[in-house]
Amino acid sequence: MGATVQEFLVGALRLWVWLALLSAIFIPLERWFGMRAESLPRREVRHNLVYYFISSLVPVVLLSAPIALLAALVQPLVPKALLSAVGDLPAFVRIALAFVVAETGFYWGHRLSHEIPWLWRFHAVHHSTQQMYFMANTRSHPVDMVFTRLVGVTPLLLLGLAGPNAAGSAMPALLLVLGTFWGFFIHADLRWRFGPLEWLVTTPAFHHWHHSRREHINRNYASTLPFLDRVFGTWYLPRHWPAEYGTDTPQAGTLAGQLLDPLKR
Repeated sequence: MGATVQEFLVGALRLWVWLALLSAIFIPLERWFGMRAESLPRREVRHNLVYYFISSLVPVVLLSAPIALLAALVQPLVPKALLSAVGDLPAFVRIALAFVVAETGFYWGHRLSHEIPWLWRFHAVHHSTQQMYFMANTRSHPVDMVFTRLVGVTPLLLLGLAGPNAAGSAMPALLLVLGTFWGFFIHADLRWRFGPLEWLVTTPAFHHWHHSRREHINRNYASTLPFLDRVFGTWYLPRHWPAEYGTDTPQAGTLAGQLLDPLKR
């Protein structure tokens, strides 16, 4: 019991340190290089702070058992020769392969969250922010997070690139940290363009079009590898920026409503 409490306190402290680091980086950058004309609503800032802890803690708790069960069900179906071949690959090749496979799984989980109505009502919470800034990255319903991460980790399990105890993927901690940081970066209010690099990695401009209110909300699903959108026909990146963000799907004004309403419909 004491060890559990200690682990919780250490985890909470780690989240506060990470939040302080993100704030120290992005708040000045958004003030210097952002285009936001109005201050953020205080209620939305408070909600996103709560979402920050929910999105950091809930997936680990909710995904451990399903992933262990999923691994027990699917891995016996995978040919041992395939698992052996993957296991014999050099470490850096396995890391790169795991990254691409997980990103492809995430792409389709994300896309299905837009295309299937009952999944969209959970994912719409993430699109409800009308002003882009770095903390908009955390604004996600737990059901939405669990679904997209399960879709992302399933192909890793099939290829033996993730173990049954992984709450997200088997990639090294460095890639997980970089991936998490990149999620905050592409949501940030930073009006930067990166030229040819935009063909290789996602950027704020790329992801902001995904958060545009209507016309292009069903484009640019990738979190880090935009070539996936090119391959699957959903890439869109003009030189200008979206004029309006958000969603036409009605959202509750309270945090409890945002979490509970999608479960009631």
